[in-house]
Formats: sequence, structure tokens, C-alpha cells
Amino acid sequence: MRFKSLEMSADELVFGYSKHPLRYGTGLEVGIGKVIPEIKYFPRADKDLKDEYIKITEDVLKRALDLGIMDLQLETELTYIETTQPKLAGEIINKQREIIEKYSKEHDLRIGFRVTVADIRDFAKPKNDEESLNKMLETFEEVSKNGADVLSIESLGGKELFNYAVIRQDLVGITASLGYLAILDMKKIWKEIVSIARTNNVIPGGDTACGFANTAMKLAGGFKDRVIPHTLAAIIRAMSASRSLVAYEMGAIGPGKDCGYENIIIKSITGYPISMEGKSSASAHSSLLGNISQAAADLWSNEQIENVKLFGGYGPQVFLEILYYDTKLLNKAIELGWQKELRDLLVESDIYSDPQAYVLAPKVAQEIAYELVSHEDELERTMAAGL
Repeated sequence: MRFKSLEMSADELVFGYSKHPLRYGTGLEVGIGKVIPEIKYFPRADKDLKDEYIKITEDVLKRALDLGIMDLQLETELTYIETTQPKLAGEIINKQREIIEKYSKEHDLRIGFRVTVADIRDFAKPKNDEESLNKMLETFEEVSKNGADVLSIESLGGKELFNYAVIRQDLVGITASLGYLAILDMKKIWKEIVSIARTNNVIPGGDTACGFANTAMKLAGGFKDRVIPHTLAAIIRAMSASRSLVAYEMGAIGPGKDCGYENIIIKSITGYPISMEGKSSASAHSSLLGNISQAAADLWSNEQIENVKLFGGYGPQVFLEILYYDTKLLNKAIELGWQKELRDLLVESDIYSDPQAYVLAPKVAQEIAYELVSHEDELERTMAAGL
């Protein structure tokens, strides 16, 4: 399905509200006028994977009870190792699902469970690429059967050209990677992901341009250390929305995955809920977008935290608490009718700090979204978004 108009205006792009809310998991509702914390976690390398995920899930839900959190989402972002072993991935998700169901029944928690499958393909080796794709799809199948509510991926089709082009600041190469190669790959894999999701009554969530726009953001760095211009990174972010949109054109319905900062552009087009990350993802990477990225979030995430011991508990517990207080403020603003005022403050605090922040402001995001729906050809719309 091609989107030919915008579902949400710039004024309607505000945290907690989407045009097409979702209900899934154990009764979690997203986009109905409330922002939900979405906690992401990473197992310690020296621990048994199944035991580690069981511990993380138990720890996170215990902290949720201590804080009085009734609505939350967990995201298990599978590693390369787990994705290459679909049965293992399925067993891990099954164990987590059992714990989620237990806490939900005993404490009336409303919990969503997103599972992200890793893109394990080696694009330099086409034969291995196909074998790896089959393994990824098998993993999607296993996690769908074993308890995932939402399926996502950070796909990397086109990155074989993008990496070469971005370090050389080659706009033609960057455009070809995002507007041609990535689009072709997105169509291919999301046709399969949506089919698997629908067969197993699971939600096809969305994709992110993490491997592209976030790579550029990292290379751009901060005010002192930089490898590429911040203006180039901003252009790449705008263009990246074109390839991320393909997931929704193929049937994804959100919530968009957190590390896709371009999600605000997608939300304007589709009206589907989105997860976002910003200041609370400093454990994973630094950015100059920490507040503005919260402006239209329906879920608020921490990007990633390893299950390490901190003074306040284990990493995922600590960051769930940080996310909870972030969302508590947003939800109080909604309750008092001040959501647009708070949104505008979040935007104003970052918008002129960096061009990458500027393109995420609701009014600018809407302009980019308009260009994307105004062009039939994917390569043309990618270029138009960048311009």
C-alpha cells in the first residue's frame, strides 16, 4: 500500500497520541493518550543466555512493581548468536513470555513484548546472504510462535554501498544506497516478515535506519569531535525515512522501533504509534537530539543497557526507573492538558543545537513527510526528502 497523503499534521504530532492506536500483549494500549516506557537490555557475555534473559525479565518486572508501573513494554533485541540459532531464540522468548504472563495475571500488569531479530547477512557474499536470510526468517517464525507480540528488525540492505559512500561524503552513493538498494531489500524482507506475523497473529512492527542514519550521527559526533559534517548527517536522516517507510507500505503497523529517529516522519505519514529514544539512551550512544526526539513518542526507550550491576540495581532495572520518570512527566502533562506546551519546550531545547535535531521538529518532519508522499518513485522521493 502506498501512502498518498499525511495522516497527522505537525500540530497533531505530540507524545502519547497516534491516529491508529494499538492494543496487544496483556492489554497494553499504545497511542491512546499515554506514553509507555519500553525497556531494552543486553545479556552479559559470560553468562548462560537463557538464564540471563530469565533473570533480566524477573528483575525488570520486580522493579516495575516496586515503582507502581502498570503499563510497560519489554524489548528483546536478539544478538547474532541467537539469530543464527532459531530454536534457541524461540526457547528464550518462550521463557520470557511465561514470566510476563505470570506477572500480568498476578499483578494486572499490561505488558507488551517486542522482539527484534538481528540482520546477520554478509552482503559481500551473496550465497551466504541467502542462507543467512533464511535463518533470520526462521528465527522470526520461532519467536512469533513462542510469545512475541511485535516483530522488528534493523535491516541493513544497501549498507554495503552506504559505508563506502558516507565516509567519503559521496552524496550520489549515499542516495543510491538509501533510495535504491535499501528500498529493494526492504520490499523483499518485509514481504516475508509481514506474512510470518499475520500467520502467527503477531504485529509486524517496523524497521529502522539505524545502520544508516545512526551511523552518520555517530560519525558526525558532537561539537568537538566529528568525522563528517552534521549537515550531511541531517540530510541522511531525512532521506532514511524513505527506506523505513517501505516496511509500512508492505504491511507493518507499528509501533515503530526506538532507534529510528526518523519515526516522527513516519508517524506523520502513517498515523501509527512510534517508539523513540533520546537522553535516556546515553548508555548506548551520545547524541545532540536528547529532548526533541521525545516530542512525538508513544513509547519511550533507552536504546540498550547491558545487564551489569550498578549501585541502584542491575542496568535494566535502573534504566526502567529512568524511563518511568521520563514518561511520568509526559503523562502528567497530558493529564493536565499541557502536552503541546511540553512538546514545544522539548523541541525548542534542541532544535537549533544541531541540524540533525532541526529535521526532527514536527513542522520540519511534516515537510519531509509531504515530499515522501508526493513522489511515486522511491528514488525520487528519497532525493526530495534530502532536499
